[in-house]
Amino acid sequence: MEENPGLIYLIFFISALAFSFIINGLFLKFAKTLGIRGNNNRNVIRWSTGSKPSLGGISFYIIFLLTIIVFAFLSGDFLNIQTMGLFIAVTLGFLLGLFDDAFNTRPWIKFFTQVLCGLVLIVTGTSIEFFGSDYLNYFLTLFWVVGIMNSINMLDNMDGIAAIVSVFILLSMVAGLFVRGDLANPSIIMIIGSLGALVGFLFYNWSPSKMFMGDTGSQFLGILLAGTGIIVLWNGTDVGGNHMLSMNFMSVAVAFSLPVIDTTTVFIKRIANRRSPFVGGKDHTTHHLSYIGLSERQVALVFIVLSILSLVFAVIITSFIRNWNNLHVAGFGLYIILVFTVLFIIANKPPKTGSEK
Repeated sequence: MEENPGLIYLIFFISALAFSFIINGLFLKFAKTLGIRGNNNRNVIRWSTGSKPSLGGISFYIIFLLTIIVFAFLSGDFLNIQTMGLFIAVTLGFLLGLFDDAFNTRPWIKFFTQVLCGLVLIVTGTSIEFFGSDYLNYFLTLFWVVGIMNSINMLDNMDGIAAIVSVFILLSMVAGLFVRGDLANPSIIMIIGSLGALVGFLFYNWSPSKMFMGDTGSQFLGILLAGTGIIVLWNGTDVGGNHMLSMNFMSVAVAFSLPVIDTTTVFIKRIANRRSPFVGGKDHTTHHLSYIGLSERQVALVFIVLSILSLVFAVIITSFIRNWNNLHVAGFGLYIILVFTVLFIIANKPPKTGSEK
């Protein structure tokens, strides 16, 4: 296996993609009421008006488990404490979403479980290394985990959007690991397996979708992205093996720019309108792109273009810049500010009469 890891990872991706396509197809064929979303008060939050099964997240986790089991048989040194911690945290996130899809879990239970996911990562050796104080690093790690889990959950508000953004965030991590030659990193197999699961799921989630990922999928993706983001981006190194705080921060900011910008925009708008930022609604950046006249597919294409830009910039930061300096910080920071400003302006334009569902 060590002789050609690239080929092994390609086989894992193709296998995960095939499993995703088959499993989601079977779920769609046999689902009657299991995981159905889009009825009753769910329409207040979801853009889609139809009732569809929210089973995508279950297929994510099945493929996630199969990938880990197969890889564990092929690699004798896979199940180390950090990898096991990530696995446990991802499982907790999956179970949180599963319960929420089934019982509409109370917000405090969600928050408590998300914090628990962060604590599991910290205890098993996965925490952000940014400050000189361990306690500040632990607090930042918890804030990061809870923030990303909620950001991905909130971004799952229109067909294909959360899956598209997650695919490109994972691709930025894989590309960085490949360019740096860090193919022995055990988290890469989780990333590649999840990539295959997401791409297969997008076949059924592309507008007009046949199924949703549900909170099961968004919570699963949230903790997976948060955990692998810490390992690969927050605590990563440049091509020379150096750990530079400003470079790592900027790589994270660029790779995760879209979910963070969407969540920040929604929070600002709701607080300004004296509404709770934790109560859902059709006021996301995706919705406002639709209000100005774009179709759901066009909104998805906008997010694909922005995600590609973020992917390219994130890979440039982590893999090609040898002499990182303040000019690079300013340049990539300007990109984030520009995207935020454009989406924020659009999100604050009043929708055309009759355009808001």
